[in-house]
Amino acid sequence: MTKKIVVRDASELAEALDSGAEVVIVEGRIKGSPSVTLPAGVTLLGGENGELVFGGKGVRVTSDNLIRDLKITTIPYEVAIYNDNEVADAGTIRLENVETVGQVLLLTENKTMRMRVEADGVFVREADVRGRVEQPHGYGVDVLQGGFTLWNRRESTDSEFTATLRNISAGTEATPVRGSGIFVGGHADREGRATGGLFTADLIETGDVVTDGGIAPGTGDKITAGVFVSSAAKVDRVVNVGSTTTHGQNDMVLDNWGFVDTWISEGQVISTGPSGVGFVNFGDLNTLEVHSPIITTGGGARGFNLYDGSLKTAKFKLIRTSGDGSIGIQVSKPLPYLEVSEDVATSGGKGMSLVRGVQVELKAVALSVKQGGVIDELKIGGALRTEGDEVVTFEVTEGSEVKKLDIAGGVEANGKGSQRFDIKGSAPKLGND
Repeated sequence: MTKKIVVRDASELAEALDSGAEVVIVEGRIKGSPSVTLPAGVTLLGGENGELVFGGKGVRVTSDNLIRDLKITTIPYEVAIYNDNEVADAGTIRLENVETVGQVLLLTENKTMRMRVEADGVFVREADVRGRVEQPHGYGVDVLQGGFTLWNRRESTDSEFTATLRNISAGTEATPVRGSGIFVGGHADREGRATGGLFTADLIETGDVVTDGGIAPGTGDKITAGVFVSSAAKVDRVVNVGSTTTHGQNDMVLDNWGFVDTWISEGQVISTGPSGVGFVNFGDLNTLEVHSPIITTGGGARGFNLYDGSLKTAKFKLIRTSGDGSIGIQVSKPLPYLEVSEDVATSGGKGMSLVRGVQVELKAVALSVKQGGVIDELKIGGALRTEGDEVVTFEVTEGSEVKKLDIAGGVEANGKGSQRFDIKGSAPKLGND
């Protein structure tokens, strides 16, 4: 028979974990406990109004643990849930209907070689991870960890970290995560190349995510992301069911450095801070679909960037930017199919924006195809439009190409001294141009 113990204060919690209880049920709000460790196989459940409140680190899991229907509250800069890195095989860690103040941080490092995480209904209400020393580096920048972070830090390719994640949310408008929101990754070098243990997931499904990374204005070599798939991460499917919103300097909204088969965003993609890109790709991605608008309002905050890596198909509903230097779409690599069902519109002029770790001056072009960029088929259901002064609406630079082109709503340049086209590469002419 399973040994279950109900606990109502810190001493009862400690005694239950020491006594060999297999299921510990937290009734009410328990304060005053130091960090607790769940022995292998132990389940921690929330009973009526179940909540654990810590002043330092929270609950440490070991192997084959389940935490369900529980609030875990600590100082925002602490870890609410973390794991024992001296355990070689962490088995399956399950988190179900869990809310935290403080980071959820699960790592394979030190002696831990294997872990699987199955999470459904995790909400990191508040976390501040700006003080974390460990930050992946690549493409000229460091990336802050997330309020919810799963990371294989083992150099060994024999290590294994797998996950299925459903309904993971982080931050609120009142308590945005200070750092990235949801972060997954494997082991990589300083160039962002996978060099060791992988993180793999069949599904990453997110709810609402709100962040403000707190990066100092003008910083060039540090970023965050609302949802970040880092290097050496392989994910079958990312689905952003809720909206993803970032508010700070260099806060990307959706950012891929890894290997993703399909990425679908159902909710709005919103950036209000400087140099916050709606979706940016440095990794390998087969299919990208963004079903709600991408809206950015900060200076240098572009809508979509294909910087590096590979992407086969990209489909968007609408992209709108309003800051100076905030390009709508920028493509620097081959892209077989690009479709926007409505408009791509910018209203800014010239301004500073973060490009590969350096703040540079850009103009708010609606669609820019840079050297090395090749779009096989480009389809815009609405218009390409700019409202700012002295900008170009549709730019194809030398060494780039658009092979097939359909812009149903035409190309508009409504600002003073602006022009509709600057075609130095290869692109077909529109019917009336």
